[in-house]
Amino acid sequence: MMITASALLRIDEERAVKAVAEYLHHLCARHSARGVLAGLSGGVDSAVLVALATRSLGESSVHAMYLYDWDSERGQGSNAGQVAHWLGIELETESIEPGRREGGIYTSWGMRITRLSPFINRFMYRLYHLMAGETPFVSSLRAGGGKVGDRRPRGSVLRFVNRYAEELFYARHRYRREVLESKARARNWLLLGGANRSEWEVGWFVKDGVDDLPYQPLIGLYKTQVRQLARYLGVPGEIRQQAPSPDMMRGISDEYALGMSYSKIDIGLDYLAGGLSKGVVRAAGVTEEGLRRVREMKELSRWKRRRISEPFPVDGGRSGGLRIGE
Repeated sequence: MMITASALLRIDEERAVKAVAEYLHHLCARHSARGVLAGLSGGVDSAVLVALATRSLGESSVHAMYLYDWDSERGQGSNAGQVAHWLGIELETESIEPGRREGGIYTSWGMRITRLSPFINRFMYRLYHLMAGETPFVSSLRAGGGKVGDRRPRGSVLRFVNRYAEELFYARHRYRREVLESKARARNWLLLGGANRSEWEVGWFVKDGVDDLPYQPLIGLYKTQVRQLARYLGVPGEIRQQAPSPDMMRGISDEYALGMSYSKIDIGLDYLAGGLSKGVVRAAGVTEEGLRRVREMKELSRWKRRRISEPFPVDGGRSGGLRIGE
């Protein structure tokens, strides 16, 4: 029987919840904040973040916004509403289309193509992967980090991929951050981000975007561990079971874009950090090629990660003190 990531990376839920609560209380006191604000996307990470904040600070101190446009994944808005109703907090919803339309983002040919069909989006993504020998995501990491001289693809292709990603993905996430920051400043709320350790370490976030905020309570937890907390906290099953989506192009989930499952990415990252042994990694079904790809994403995305001057609010790594049996 294959060993699973959830068994290998399991944490003490009660201690993790307590650590996040202490962190949030400390943050609010330090900044004299009247409460906290988070973007509620309808996915599991933001659901866990808002659930932890509500447990820690109370319903009246937690505020959530769902920011959407025509290209947002269907059902995400109802998921966000379901989470807010479950927690008993108010949810503000706002379309980002008027603000982004002024910048001409919806008139580009790339945006028009991606609006046609999820099947076309997946076909285009797969075709690029086959032709270039790597995912468009990895190519965007090369382009952003100035790695044009690397083995593949050619520099002109890298620049094209980066421009295409800017049109379809980056600008929208940065604009979401602007909207949230403006709302937080006006109400004296502290803005929280929902990025996890897996996304952070492979660069699966937009630099200066909504998942690149100064305060990220979940930043020390692998995706596998966030899912564990979701079960512990009682996050509705529909949210826990849905495929994570970057809200980039319809039909493109996180794992489709990354080219690997989060469970294998998490095991690979923990191994690279000096945690799991090579034997355990092999028993979990992560191959040498899988480790190479995780290492590649981590190294190519180094330019995205800002320096973190403080310890993780809650650390799911080998030395974090939360792992079961350690």
